[in-house]
Amino acid sequence: MQIIDLSLPIDDEAFEVHDLRIERTSHKDGVEKLNKVLMSRSPEDKARYERGERIIKKEDLPDEEFLSLEMVYSSVHSGTHLDYSYHYGSKSEGRISKTAEEIPLEWCYADGVKITLAEKRAGEVIEARDIEEGLKKISYTLKPFDIVLLYTGSDKLFGGKEYFSNYPGIDTSVIDYLLDRKIKIFGVDTMGIDKPYKLMMKEFLQTKDCSKLWPVHFYGRKREFIHIERLANLGKLPDSGFKVICFPVRIRKTGAAWARVVAIL
Repeated sequence: MQIIDLSLPIDDEAFEVHDLRIERTSHKDGVEKLNKVLMSRSPEDKARYERGERIIKKEDLPDEEFLSLEMVYSSVHSGTHLDYSYHYGSKSEGRISKTAEEIPLEWCYADGVKITLAEKRAGEVIEARDIEEGLKKISYTLKPFDIVLLYTGSDKLFGGKEYFSNYPGIDTSVIDYLLDRKIKIFGVDTMGIDKPYKLMMKEFLQTKDCSKLWPVHFYGRKREFIHIERLANLGKLPDSGFKVICFPVRIRKTGAAWARVVAIL
């Protein structure tokens, strides 16, 4: 068995459009932080702490170290993640939208198929006919619950500003094509499923046509779908013959959730 990691990290050194901060407390600093927490429960303890008293001294711990601690302050859309209908709007298909914790887990472990679309340039749109042609090239017929992965190679730009501006979007016809074949989850190795923000805004400002703004995301209000954004390493996969696991982290009442997406060969 071979496991291929299809996930990008939550990385505080990479360029992000949303604020992302990881506060790291080292083993040495953890001793002091432990005392600060323990001695913050009453005015008397706080006063003792300010005077330099400590409940636990570094000499009381093995190697004079406590436990490391990291606090992550991040959007649920950083790193590889699954989006569900609540992200797209308050209602989907006329019903209250579902949050990421409601994604059925049985949909998140299924046969995978890779459709190669590397010829698509930044700002272009992937249409249903591109999906159909891609499937014909690999002689594959979609079956219900397959997890469809759209490979553009855009993940190689991760870490810089180009990752957010140089990738193809998809057309709503792709959503219809996949849902009509009972596909529950599809994924992209791009930052998002719509065209890059700058191109959408440019088209909107030129035409004043509101349909230019996040058309695929907003389509989730008409038809319910789940998609994975920010996949990586799809180029390492065969076209088919592998399983995909994409269990979302269980975070309450969010439109998206981080996931460690892997392929099993």
